[in-house]
Amino acid sequence: MDKMKMNHTVNEFVFLGLSSDPKVQYILFVIFLFFYVLSVVGNVIIIIIIQIEPRLQTPMYFFLTNLSFLDICYTSTNVPQMLSNMVGRKKTIPFFSCAIQMYFSLSFGMIECVLLGVMAYDRYVAICHPLHYTVIMDQNTCIQLAAISWSSSFLSSTVINMLTLSLPYCGPNVLNHFFCEVPSVLRLACTDTSLIELVVFIFSIIIVFIPFFLIVVSYVRILLSVLRMQSTSGRYKALSTCTSHLTVVGLFYGTAIFMYMRPQSKSSRAGGKVIAVFYTVVTPILNPLIYSLRNQDVKGALRRAIKKQRT
Repeated sequence: MDKMKMNHTVNEFVFLGLSSDPKVQYILFVIFLFFYVLSVVGNVIIIIIIQIEPRLQTPMYFFLTNLSFLDICYTSTNVPQMLSNMVGRKKTIPFFSCAIQMYFSLSFGMIECVLLGVMAYDRYVAICHPLHYTVIMDQNTCIQLAAISWSSSFLSSTVINMLTLSLPYCGPNVLNHFFCEVPSVLRLACTDTSLIELVVFIFSIIIVFIPFFLIVVSYVRILLSVLRMQSTSGRYKALSTCTSHLTVVGLFYGTAIFMYMRPQSKSSRAGGKVIAVFYTVVTPILNPLIYSLRNQDVKGALRRAIKKQRT
């Protein structure tokens, strides 16, 4: 902590937010508050349904539980700060609080990247090796894969944030963003940030592209296997499950790659804020909607749970 104080004279950051127009801010506040509540409630419902429904005690839904819990954590790290800034007069955050938000925001984003890769591998084993599925994806393996997703991401985020916070911050303190994120904070450093940007790029390749490559390979193998299926119903069920997962992957990975894999000097700051809205606000809402609306097992479990409550 003392070292951090020595390296900067900025005690707090000021957020510019998504708009400077008070009327627009209040409209956005209502919209994003609704999105946030919908996201938390939707993901909580997914978790509860999976826990109480015996038919959903499978590896696929174990990872979906992790994803729903992760989305609650991820959106809760950033959205409350954004909502507070929209209606509050003081649109600032202390340096130390910014560091904490930056750490957890990056950690949860990395976890989602790795977890989506693990979920793709799970679908690959289920569809391409159905007879060995329960042996390959046993309980211990699932727990280990989930643990690796969480621990590796927290460790990677620790390295990136320690390097980011070790830079001197002595001048501008206005963040052209609605929460503390590594690319936006790096722009305010009073020194050359090329080395840190290189480290972020390398970790992005490891955390983003390796799982993404795993997803691509898994789904190519899945598609080839599905095309060889004789059963039309089996083919439809496999494609329906995979389409749900690929929709989530496309939304999250597309925006994350755009934000973290492009040179900072060429990045549009206003565009970066809009992109950040997608993976911090929109994706956590869409995950429960996509997996519930396109998943017959989840919809069936939800109907049975509602029916039990009425009787």
